[in-house]
Amino acid sequence: MATPKSHLVPSRSAKRANYEPETIHSILDEALYCTISYSYENKPFSIPTAFVRYEDKIYIHGSVGSHFIRELEKGIPVCITVTLMDALVVAKSAFNHSVNYRSVVIFAQAEKVESVEDKIEAFKWLTDKIVPGSWDYLRPIKENEVRKTTALAFKIDEASAKIRSGMPVDDEEDEALPIWSGLIPLQNGRMAPLPDKFSEHMPLPAHLVGSL
Repeated sequence: MATPKSHLVPSRSAKRANYEPETIHSILDEALYCTISYSYENKPFSIPTAFVRYEDKIYIHGSVGSHFIRELEKGIPVCITVTLMDALVVAKSAFNHSVNYRSVVIFAQAEKVESVEDKIEAFKWLTDKIVPGSWDYLRPIKENEVRKTTALAFKIDEASAKIRSGMPVDDEEDEALPIWSGLIPLQNGRMAPLPDKFSEHMPLPAHLVGSL
C-alpha cells in the first residue's frame, strides 16, 4: 500500500487508522448519513445528508435550488465524515473513558451527474439503501422530479478509516480498584414500521417485512 497523504494520518492514535478500501467501504455501506464540510466566503459550513456508496464513489442528491448543492457542484474541496458508534467505554477513571467507534474521512470534490439515466440509477441506489427493496415497489419517479433534483458523486480516492474497539485501558495502578469498568453497547437499528392514516389498514409490503 502506498504511504497515505499527511492529511489522512490522524494526529493521535494513528495506529487505529486503516486505509484498506474494504474497511472503508464496509463503514460507508452501514452508515445512512454523512456530514459534508466546506468553506464559503471564508465561513465554515457542515451539512448532514443521506448518501450511498456505489463502487468507488459516494452519491448524494438535493434540490437544484439548494445553495448547498449549487456550491458543491462547482467542484470546491470538501471533507466528508461518517461515524458509527458501537459502545461507550467505561473505565475506572473519567480520564480513561472512551468510545468504540468506526469512522471514515474523505477529501474530495463533487462531480455532477449529468445524464438522466445515471441520475435515476443514483436515486435508485440511495433509495434502496435507506429502505432496502423499496425502489421497485414505489410509484415510478417522474421526469420533472428528476429535473428538479441534482445528483453529485465524490470519488473515494483520498480516504481513511479510524477504528477503536475493545475494553477500557486503565492505568495499571487503577486495575484493582473496586470500580466497575467495561462496555455499554450502543444499538441503532430499524424498528417496526408505523403506518400513516392512509396505510393503517394495509399489510406491510414484503420488503418492509424483511427489514424487521
